[in-house]
Amino acid sequence: MLFGVDIPATEPDPVAAARRAEALGFDFVSTADHPGTAGTHEVWTMLTWIAARTERIRVATRVLGVPFRNPALTGKMAATLDRLSGGRLILGLGGGSGDDEMRAFGIPVPTPREKVDGMEAAVNVIRADFGGPIWLGTFGPRALAATGRVADGWIPSLGYAPDEELPRMRERIVRAAEAAGRDPAAITYALNLPADDAHRLDELVSAGFDAFNFKGGDLDALAREILPRWRAA
Repeated sequence: MLFGVDIPATEPDPVAAARRAEALGFDFVSTADHPGTAGTHEVWTMLTWIAARTERIRVATRVLGVPFRNPALTGKMAATLDRLSGGRLILGLGGGSGDDEMRAFGIPVPTPREKVDGMEAAVNVIRADFGGPIWLGTFGPRALAATGRVADGWIPSLGYAPDEELPRMRERIVRAAEAAGRDPAAITYALNLPADDAHRLDELVSAGFDAFNFKGGDLDALAREILPRWRAA
């Protein structure tokens, strides 16, 4: 069971926030990729700054929009950060939802189909350099099938799909993994959720999730109320 916390890309002192999460026993910190939003940190730079000034905690992109960066260069960047941090990178990727941000950077906006195809192709390119875990933030049927075929983890966000759909979405990943000759049990099933929903962990674990990324809330309370119980389980 893995537990992480979100550090917003607007956080004025992300290193202090990451050190606090590390001291409390969380497994990873994550941040979203919104390069076109004013006042946000760029995700690679922010996570590198965090990794250089922490010792144990892992860093995760949640999730990196594939169209913003050349996949081969992304693979090189991921491999570098992972190597220099002692193997602490979780590379989260997505097809890219920020169409307006792409336009602001002069990047052609792919169609939904092109986003899924580009994401799956990017995973295969990135693996030439980066051997660490790649989690995909996916929701649609084709994207979920791609997750089962090529990813090490799935990290959707609670609320972006009806709760009752989550088990069916997970099952689509399982079926795609089996069809590709992969072990679905080797895939991490992670979930982004507001800290207020931490009381639902029993239900969500029963639904097949084994990693959680908390957004907002009181870190000390989360660590005190959740980590000891699940660490002992």
